[in-house]
Amino acid sequence: MAKKDTDKLSNREERQKEKKQLDTEKAKSWLREWVDAIVFAFIAASILRTFIFGSYKIPTSSMERNLLVNDHLIVSNFTYGPRTPMSICVPFTDWCVPGVKLPWFRIPGYKDVEHDDIIVFNYPVEVKPISQKTYYIKRAVGLPGDSVEVIDKLVYRNGELEGDHEGLQRFYEVYTKGNARLSPMKVSSVNSELMGVLPNTNIYVLNATNEAAEQIASWVEVDSMALYTTSRDVIKPGYRNQNFSFSLGFNNNDNMKKFEVPYEGLEVELTSENWHIYQDIIERYERNTVERRGDQFTINGEETNTYTIQQNYYFLMGDNRDNSEDSRSWGFVPHDHIVGKAAFVWWSYENVFLLPRFDRLFYLID
Repeated sequence: MAKKDTDKLSNREERQKEKKQLDTEKAKSWLREWVDAIVFAFIAASILRTFIFGSYKIPTSSMERNLLVNDHLIVSNFTYGPRTPMSICVPFTDWCVPGVKLPWFRIPGYKDVEHDDIIVFNYPVEVKPISQKTYYIKRAVGLPGDSVEVIDKLVYRNGELEGDHEGLQRFYEVYTKGNARLSPMKVSSVNSELMGVLPNTNIYVLNATNEAAEQIASWVEVDSMALYTTSRDVIKPGYRNQNFSFSLGFNNNDNMKKFEVPYEGLEVELTSENWHIYQDIIERYERNTVERRGDQFTINGEETNTYTIQQNYYFLMGDNRDNSEDSRSWGFVPHDHIVGKAAFVWWSYENVFLLPRFDRLFYLID
């Protein structure tokens, strides 16, 4: 082969090699840009979810008819102030490094919890690091320093009857005329639910809002109706749960004697009568060791009958009052368990066939 032809072949091979190297560098650059973009988006989304807003799904009917099962919510973390990370967790998952707790603090928000706010919080009585506890959602009925009393299902806050909320439901007993029957379909037509009939009676039990109850009371087959309540002296089966000290001081959640929602700096005098109110606060949430003999208390080795509350607490209830396990059972929610304020529903679907509820999309939560 002539030298000229050999030089041409060599130059062609070098150009091909340079082109291949350039293509490889471009591919690496393209891949690096995508990886950088994905990592940046992942970090940005984690920061937004931690400090600005989160998305949560409604798993139960405890807030119906305001919030429905399979509503997906946007929750504002910055309203009450976001918490810095409490554990080392894999973002967007429920997996956290076991046993690791980080020092944390709450960044100031722009407002405090107000009466009737709908709040997402960590279920307080679980034995886990705070941020790893199950997310719950309820309405703020009692704020720190409020007095709360329940009389025949009606809540009195600071001596005044709690204001009604659109969608709030309670059980009613309905007496029909003669042998008249209530049609489940007719009951359903006013967004209410027929729960059953009391044995050997014509008394029906319905779950209904105040507005629906007024309509039902006007039906020709209805003689009268009233809230279906348990008397103060009757112990409701299953209500007094040994896992929750709070409920041990009451017979049922339809009638609860007046108590004060604890607040930071409140000095309380402990007695055998009020110990159920404060036991979880002192032992579980504020991590003190207590020995009790009747009305004598020893806290962290010191004999004393007084204790100063270390943080604010809240009394939260579901809007579906007779289908909600809430503060009436397990007591107060500590401030450090508060996650944020429910803002709006961004997605919602029915259980059957996952059909979207179009009327729920971007529904603002009041």
